[in-house]
Amino acid sequence: MITDPAEMAISADPWAVLRGATRARVALGRAGDGLPTARELEFRAAHAVARDAVHEALDAEPVRAGLPELEVVEVHSAAADRAEYLQRPDLGRRLADGTSLPRADADLAVVIGDGLSPRAVHEHAAAMTVALLERLPGWSVAPVVLAHQARVGLGDEIGAALGVRAVVVLIGERPGLSSADSLGIYLTWDPRPGRVDSERNCVSNVRPPHGLGYAQAAETVARLLGAARELGASGVVLKDDRALE
Repeated sequence: MITDPAEMAISADPWAVLRGATRARVALGRAGDGLPTARELEFRAAHAVARDAVHEALDAEPVRAGLPELEVVEVHSAAADRAEYLQRPDLGRRLADGTSLPRADADLAVVIGDGLSPRAVHEHAAAMTVALLERLPGWSVAPVVLAHQARVGLGDEIGAALGVRAVVVLIGERPGLSSADSLGIYLTWDPRPGRVDSERNCVSNVRPPHGLGYAQAAETVARLLGAARELGASGVVLKDDRALE
């Protein structure tokens, strides 16, 4: 047991305060030429969590349970399984052959896709969807589409099939070493196959309490949708000017 104040000062971790201010991997310290054992073990644990998040299967039940008053339609991309999905990103942007969706002719479609973190969808997608729709009075909304083995671009084909004017894709983002449950939101006006990323707007890192909260994210997306409707476009031509105020 250390009792001498001078010895305690030498033994104390000088990086503890800085490390406590963020979940990012900063101020890790040093043990000789390498990391301290505790930091190395934390890294390996975080890496394992991120890998598990990528390979986890999408469970539709918690999403449906969080949306009891909304109609939910399930679809699959052209990727047959998780392995093919990870190896063939292009298949995750196309609907499986024979997929049929009801024509909605609505203002908006909300697509929930597993992406690279089904865990993020399980934890945040339902609450985020509810928060967004509460902020869109007067908008007609198609049935929610829950997509397995989905990439962001799958929303374009889904939106075109439904006949909507805009699509919002809620999708699990690529896990980081401190954020395996981050949800991204992608907005595309006039969705159709062939749209590119520069024609979308993105709100990322939705994962309260460590990232963006549902209310703030929903307000931003609702504001962007309103501006996209006035402009008739989304992407690089659409700016969230309020973020600069």
